[in-house]
Amino acid sequence: MKHLIATAAAALLLAAGAASAAEVSVSIGPELQKNTKAYGARDVEMLRKDLADYVQRALAKPGAAPLQRVDLVLESATPNHPTFNELVDQPGLSLLSVGLGGAAITGTVTGADGVAKPVSYRWHEIDLHQVVGYTTWTDANSVFDRFALEIARGKLPNDGPYHPDLTSYAAFDSQGRYR
Repeated sequence: MKHLIATAAAALLLAAGAASAAEVSVSIGPELQKNTKAYGARDVEMLRKDLADYVQRALAKPGAAPLQRVDLVLESATPNHPTFNELVDQPGLSLLSVGLGGAAITGTVTGADGVAKPVSYRWHEIDLHQVVGYTTWTDANSVFDRFALEIARGKLPNDGPYHPDLTSYAAFDSQGRYR
């Protein structure tokens, strides 16, 4: 009987935790929409789902910040290796072609108190020597992971507004943030 009561109590706690999990939505920003034809719709949709999954998993961990809603815009993403569409469209590329990857995310996070706060996070690799053994979207997925962990810790990153023209190395400060 005690085991049955303990199991029922645990199920109620899990159900309550699942009910209080933050709603996460991710949309694609205009800059990434422009690149959808080059990257392929499948890859862009995969990135959108990956970002949502990273955030949902981070917020499901014990001790995560209590949030009501997370509305994100995936502004840009750059692959480390050519996507399938890029390989088809540009025969000179190969799976061994390497590039500096990264991503930029903006949006709002609504806390348990109902207050919505802006978030923005962006990072792009700046050293080609660091791109070893990567998959197509390794750097973008690393950005998603770091961003999700910051939100789950209750630290809301705010790198300022997104500027699509600031993508070169000169656009970064010494700490890898956009100027």
